[in-house]
Amino acid sequence: MDTVITVENLHKTYGKTVAVDDVSFAVERREIFGILGSNGAGKTTTVEILQGLRDRTSGKVEVLGLDPARDTGRLRRRMGSQLQSSALPDRLRVVEAIRLFGRLREEPVDVAGTLAAWGLEELRSRPFAALSGGQKQRLFLALALLGNPEIVFLDELTTGLDPTARRATWDLVRQVRDRGATVVLVTHFMEEAEALCDRVAVVDGGRVAACDTPRALTTRTGGVVTVTFTANGHDPRPLLAVPGVESLTVDAGQVSVAGRGPVAARVAAALAESGVTPDDYRTHYPSLEDVFLALTGRRIDEGASS
Repeated sequence: MDTVITVENLHKTYGKTVAVDDVSFAVERREIFGILGSNGAGKTTTVEILQGLRDRTSGKVEVLGLDPARDTGRLRRRMGSQLQSSALPDRLRVVEAIRLFGRLREEPVDVAGTLAAWGLEELRSRPFAALSGGQKQRLFLALALLGNPEIVFLDELTTGLDPTARRATWDLVRQVRDRGATVVLVTHFMEEAEALCDRVAVVDGGRVAACDTPRALTTRTGGVVTVTFTANGHDPRPLLAVPGVESLTVDAGQVSVAGRGPVAARVAAALAESGVTPDDYRTHYPSLEDVFLALTGRRIDEGASS
């Protein structure tokens, strides 16, 4: 695949404070790459260095073959960005914001087309202060995508949104990727990373604790896989002999089988051999929350380690 971001041994210090400590990862073209971690883990500092907004102390960084520290102007013409604390003047109207930011792009921006593409036509004359949280995020995404950038950085995009607006924003992020852009998504929401990201770098204390697909990360940690189904008069105890099964419980006819590895497939095969095909057979895999807990020893909302 085509690598568009390379980070090798990145360090950033502020006096005696280490914000980023030997971070390395690569991002491939047209993927949604998540940087997941607690507040204060070094996520935002890392992406600000990638955008040329902050100098690095040491290490190698390339974005689209350019050094953000030396080629800031050239790079910014090829990327879009939504920062963690994005805001606009309260009285600036939606259409005015698109025209204003459009002037910063090398190629002419289709204002009407942008309004239509992001569902902003009915909001064109509405001032920024009168927009809801979800509408503001839609506008920020539209501004970040002006000029069809090759890479888009989104920092804590859905913080403060209700669950409905958050999921609507996820659909917009997928549209960004589907239009051909590479997305770097900074988040501390586990569900968001699992729903959106092709790969995730788990950052803790300024370091990358792990980097892989969400499924590979959950598999690698060796977390327990649980299978549930209704017994319907079937004796499930023989399933304890299935390779990988570690425990089996029955509560009011509801069977719960826990194990590791491809245990879900093996349990399903054993049931089928016994002529049992439960309608409510479900598999519950470990989550990124389990991965983070295994890697760091704490929950993500407990703050970054020093």
